[in-house]
Amino acid sequence: MATTARAKPTLPPCTHQPRPYRGPSRAEVLALRRQYTNPAIFTLYRDPLLIVEGHMQYLFDETGRRYLDLFAGIVTVSVGHCHPRVTQAMQDQLATLAHTTTIYLHPNFARMAAKLASRMPPGLDVTYFTNSGSEANDLAMLMARAYTGNQDVIAVRNSYHGGSPTTMAATSHHTWKYPQQVNTGVHHAICPDPYRSPFVGTPDQIATKSAEDIRELIRYSTPGRIAAFLAEPIQGVGGATHGAPNYLREAYAVARAHGGLCIADEVQTGFGRTGEHYWGFQNFGVVPDIVTMAKGIGNGAPLGAVTTRREIAETLTQRIHFNTYGGNPVSMAAGLAVLDAIEEDGLQQNAKTVGTRFRNGLLELQRRHCLIGDVRGMGLMLGVELVRDRGTKEPAKEETLAIMEHARELGVLLGKGGLDGNVLRIKPPMCLTAADVDFALEVLDVALGRVESERRERLREDIGETTGRQR
Repeated sequence: MATTARAKPTLPPCTHQPRPYRGPSRAEVLALRRQYTNPAIFTLYRDPLLIVEGHMQYLFDETGRRYLDLFAGIVTVSVGHCHPRVTQAMQDQLATLAHTTTIYLHPNFARMAAKLASRMPPGLDVTYFTNSGSEANDLAMLMARAYTGNQDVIAVRNSYHGGSPTTMAATSHHTWKYPQQVNTGVHHAICPDPYRSPFVGTPDQIATKSAEDIRELIRYSTPGRIAAFLAEPIQGVGGATHGAPNYLREAYAVARAHGGLCIADEVQTGFGRTGEHYWGFQNFGVVPDIVTMAKGIGNGAPLGAVTTRREIAETLTQRIHFNTYGGNPVSMAAGLAVLDAIEEDGLQQNAKTVGTRFRNGLLELQRRHCLIGDVRGMGLMLGVELVRDRGTKEPAKEETLAIMEHARELGVLLGKGGLDGNVLRIKPPMCLTAADVDFALEVLDVALGRVESERRERLREDIGETTGRQR
């Protein structure tokens, strides 16, 4: 019986027309990268994309083809590519003063610090600006050690906190750690993610056992006093993993009982992305001592920050500490405009509404596609873990890459994460629409179906070859 061909998913309409591209060809750009840039720099796809323009939730290649961006420059573009308010603020500041440092007064620096404080729980109102999340986490660990007088830091397995020597030690993926890391005094507790936990029980029980592991780690691997407990409310590079709501409350209590400060790494979860709350930690009913942030705070401008209580911040005054570009007027202008856009465009509520629609759609896909082992996350910070077998949970690494290739062919750009690279990371600009979600779900349905069909065909071929040999 003949089957009806499925129509190709169609991107929602967009009035933006990209400018004609007149730069070097994709082949020329690729050749220049291969010859002159560090070979550690990688691209995602078999045929690397040349991206030359962006508009809100969309990206354009050199041919003018439009893609739906579900990875947002690695969870960095919060309010939309080339958001007009952010673009105008940066252009205006660039035309006035591109750079000075904090040894002089500038209104943007003070205004940005005050605006951040207004979005924090009471008491968290003193900020130090950096250029990146790695710098922010590095500084937070230094401040915690200086304030407590203790050295040891507890982080969580499957975490990512940066690539500097100090934050590389806190990162818990061997794929991101060089043998030359400075790993003094950092220990990793069991991840509370119930999907791959070594503990058994309900998610709440697994969370409690994971928090107790922190206590045992302190007892057996430290002098009994720690400087800090550092955790992402929802793990980013790890694949949108997180524990049950009781985990951070219990983990923070253990850390504080042993002299430690609690650091919330909000580099990916902050600024309304999780939908229900402005900060990721608020989803779990805790208040940290230090909050680190970057990425979405600048919408692409290099900007990070560390916000804490005054008595903790004062520890830095015992020596000279200086960041040349921390507080740069253009970056501060971008940050101020981003915070305004999140509020004025209703992006936190949009992340909640559209994110719920997306998550429900992914759960429906899970019912139809055996490759999907787990769907998790909050708001517009979602993860889809792909497995070859739901019983064994064998990571479907090659299948993940294949799904990304099919999705790219159909007009959707995804990220990947997890230690085995088998988690689809869905973290788009927060201006995503319901129509975009429906299109993305249709594309994922097609991509998953293609890969599952390819697997069945290979299996039939393998069975045929085995039968032929037996004959």
